[in-house]
Amino acid sequence: MTKQDPTKLDLPAVEKWLTENLPGFEGPIEAEKFDVGQSNPTFRLVTPKHRYVLRRKPPGVLLKSAHAVDREFRVQKALYDTDVPVAKVHVLCEDEDVIGSMFYVMDEVDGRHFNLPSLPELPKEDRWAIHDEMSRVLAAIHGVDLVATGLDDYGPAGNYYERQIGRWTKQYRASETDTIPAMDELIQWLNDNIPEDDGLRTLAHGDYRIDNMLFEKNSPRVAAVLDWELSTTGHPYADVAAVIMQWSMPGGVDGRGLAGTDRKAEGLMTDEEFVESYCKRAGIDGIDRFGFYLAFAFFRMAAIIQGVYKRALDGNASNPERARKMGESVPHFAEAGLNAARKV
Repeated sequence: MTKQDPTKLDLPAVEKWLTENLPGFEGPIEAEKFDVGQSNPTFRLVTPKHRYVLRRKPPGVLLKSAHAVDREFRVQKALYDTDVPVAKVHVLCEDEDVIGSMFYVMDEVDGRHFNLPSLPELPKEDRWAIHDEMSRVLAAIHGVDLVATGLDDYGPAGNYYERQIGRWTKQYRASETDTIPAMDELIQWLNDNIPEDDGLRTLAHGDYRIDNMLFEKNSPRVAAVLDWELSTTGHPYADVAAVIMQWSMPGGVDGRGLAGTDRKAEGLMTDEEFVESYCKRAGIDGIDRFGFYLAFAFFRMAAIIQGVYKRALDGNASNPERARKMGESVPHFAEAGLNAARKV
């Protein structure tokens, strides 16, 4: 079997399928691959009358349960008429024979994309509102009525962290290329310190950060939350910790964090202010043992990046050069997770 290039798209096959399955669709189409993201290859589809976005699984052999574009499709369809802003999804193609892997098509959202939480493209006086909006939307995600949206069965019941640590440990082992002692230690610590199930069960995004969002052109309001691949029903504090984890990274295009930044001088929220803002909107007094949730966030990201690195070695990464570079950071994420654990 010929290995498929994840950066390419069989346009004639896509156009034929959409003509038969998407009401109102009219070709011809042109396609452009987005250069962001390392998981599911994403393409802009331009027709004479409309602009769409196509998300597909990468071709080739993949880790079990990874790249769940069908789940992305389901959750965004369920959320479209809620307080959580998402793109309008249209059709899901589960027939892998069409282009070599499952894909779905949604509307392109005309919004602003910020790659860095430092928001260097904005005046300092406009930055706080963006961070505050992230807090508002995160609380809205966690406030979704699972029964009313049909998402009550979107993830298993039981202890979310026990389930997630088990899942991502398996994913990490399946893509492991070298022994990383810090990662082994972090996995053991997390298993030994899982909090008792407190009964909180909400929709969880799983990869909530600023570069997975689009903002309205002339306001700080979020126009759409993107990249729902890791979403499930789970525990809300993991999403809060994911934001703080990202902000703890070095600044610039590689780290995409806020480490070393004078946030007050730059008009940005501190970690404490973000957590406080979220808790106020969520109606809770605070988050105990936050270090555990932060350690978990570092662990999960390390496992994800290891999978990206392995796909680069296997030749089916969305952006191979960047994927290989990202792979070098796995030990650093593991060490950061251990540092968070020591503060519990």
